[in-house]
Amino acid sequence: MDALKLIAQDCIKAEQPQIEIGSTVRVHVKIREGERERIQIFEGIVIARRGSGVSETFTVRRISYGIGVERVFPVNSPNVAKVELVRNGYVRRAKLYYLRGRVGKAAKVKERLG
Repeated sequence: MDALKLIAQDCIKAEQPQIEIGSTVRVHVKIREGERERIQIFEGIVIARRGSGVSETFTVRRISYGIGVERVFPVNSPNVAKVELVRNGYVRRAKLYYLRGRVGKAAKVKERLG
C-alpha cells in the first residue's frame, strides 16, 4: 500500500489551484484532434468537489444556449492546463446541486466580498 502512495505522490501536481465551491472558474483543457492539440476554455461555477489525493475531482456547471452543461475535471490531470479564478462565490453548502433546478437569475451565486 505504501508503494501505491509513493507512486500517487509523483502524479500530484505541485501547484494546485484554490478551487472553492461557488467560485466561477475558467478551466483550460487540452483537446486532441488527430495530430494537433489545442486548448479549449470551459467557464462556469464549481458545484462540487470530491475525492482526495490523485483521484480528486471538481465539477463545473455552465449554461450553454439555454441548456445546463456540467463537466467533471480531475485536479491532477495532465489535460487540465490551467484553472483561472474569475470570481469567488459565497455559499453555505458543500455541494450546489440545487442550482440544477434553477433558471436565470435564480441560478446565480453571490460574490464573496473581502
